[in-house]
Amino acid sequence: MPTLLSARSLFSSSVSHTFSSPKHSLKNKFLSFSSIKPYSRSQIKMSSTAIEHIVLFKVKETTDSTKINTMLTSLNGLVSLEPVLHLAAGPLHRVKSSPIPFTHMLHSRYSSKDNLNTYSSHPSHVSVVKENVLPVCDDIMAVDWIADDVDAGNLVPPPGSAIRVTFLKLKENLGEEVKNEILAVIKGIKGSFGGVIKQLTCGENFSPGRAKGYSIASLAVFDGLSEMEIVDAKEEMVNLHKEKVRDYLESVIVVDYVVPSLQSASL
Repeated sequence: MPTLLSARSLFSSSVSHTFSSPKHSLKNKFLSFSSIKPYSRSQIKMSSTAIEHIVLFKVKETTDSTKINTMLTSLNGLVSLEPVLHLAAGPLHRVKSSPIPFTHMLHSRYSSKDNLNTYSSHPSHVSVVKENVLPVCDDIMAVDWIADDVDAGNLVPPPGSAIRVTFLKLKENLGEEVKNEILAVIKGIKGSFGGVIKQLTCGENFSPGRAKGYSIASLAVFDGLSEMEIVDAKEEMVNLHKEKVRDYLESVIVVDYVVPSLQSASL
């Protein structure tokens, strides 16, 4: 498990992986979280390809709740940066499977790798990580992938949406054919549950230095937790999909998260 020092190095080295100078009116609102409208970017026109960026945080158990609120408020404020199409951060609803007991998650989207890089190197992002994230976290990991099937009108999951993130660490010496087979299995999951899964993206992580060896990622969006539970209740179908890839896996992380509203994002 990386030390806090290595986590600092992780962010300082990857800080080139996420912001650009705001050129619009939101620039002056960055420090006023209450005035930011994080969901207004759904109207931005873009192709069906997007960059998914997930960061998982393990906050120290002894951290005062005020500092946690400050961390989340500061992270959510980064939605105002120009390269960001979507960004929301909040506590995890549940950790279903993980060797690390993560506590919080950030999900953001970008139209290109360059925009993700610009976001990461933006001074505001660097400042938030240095001042509000690293001091309160024991562990951090990040995974990035290209999502080629995100509808332009659904870039921003509405508040209250439930999201399930899955990271797969594969056994050694598996070829590209096997990786493609695993991705094909994941892509086929959405159609197996009668439209309950509103959106599903998956891909191969392109930031291996920050992902603790996890190389395949997926993100499923549901209208809410009750819809996610419908999928979980269909154990036979769920197990069928798991069996298709189980022999290729060394480790799995599965976490559930509810997209926060503006008012609850700091809780």
